[in-house]
Amino acid sequence: MEKRITGHTELIGLIAYPIRHSSSPAMHNAAFAKLGLDYAYLAFEVGKEDLEDTIKGFRAMKVRGSNVSMPNKTVVHKYLDKLSPAAKMCGAVNTIVNDDGVLTGHITDGVGYMMSLKDNDIDPIGKKMTIVGAGGAATAIQIQAALDGVKEISIFNRKDDFWATGEETVKKINEKTDCKAALYDIADLDKLKVEIEDSYLFTNATGMGMKPLEGKTYIPDKSFFRPDLIVTDVVYSPRETKMLKMAKEVGCKTMNGLGMMLFQGAAAFRLWTDQSMPIDYMKEILDIKY
Repeated sequence: MEKRITGHTELIGLIAYPIRHSSSPAMHNAAFAKLGLDYAYLAFEVGKEDLEDTIKGFRAMKVRGSNVSMPNKTVVHKYLDKLSPAAKMCGAVNTIVNDDGVLTGHITDGVGYMMSLKDNDIDPIGKKMTIVGAGGAATAIQIQAALDGVKEISIFNRKDDFWATGEETVKKINEKTDCKAALYDIADLDKLKVEIEDSYLFTNATGMGMKPLEGKTYIPDKSFFRPDLIVTDVVYSPRETKMLKMAKEVGCKTMNGLGMMLFQGAAAFRLWTDQSMPIDYMKEILDIKY
């Protein structure tokens, strides 16, 4: 790293809280080094209370761009100049690009998730998925899945601040795609079990299972799973959440969030550098094995 840092090095940030567990700095810095690019990627623990000042700082320091994660994805758009069509539709941003002082927000989570499924020989097109979450990443996954051709999506969430977002997502999917979507309360475990029973794919698209919720899951017991169900998680630290462990014990094919992180990162990498991330090399660095 020290051999690559120069007076011309472009800075890429990652702003979230908590974020010290993230594998994104290792991934992006390894990709920059592999391609000989004069960039450096650093993680900054920033919550909503310091978000506006951070974005002002990025603009003032001419930072090339940034990734954005929880809890900032659904609020950072207020401090940006433009949004991509996908970010506008999702109401969330996970990638910022600074073009000569003009900050544009993008969302690559949905594309990253769908690409990670394809990379692992999982094909939900024309089938039903059940997913927990209505936040930024969850919304991006749901909309991209619907656009790509998933037949039916059952969304579960708590009746919290994101419930209205879930309602809006269902409306958009039903009006603008051929996919059928519905929203349910995660507290209704009987309904959750029913919806999972005829799904091809079940996904946790929340922070449940990662710190400070490590060891927790929305799934009360293994009877919710069956051997031919595919179970995925956007969480990648730990690599095997309690939910994935339960699913694996039943015989389900499982996948953690590392693949999604890789492919959403690859999409962001191209936005910042106009170059392709070396995917096979990054799989070795991140030790991604399906």
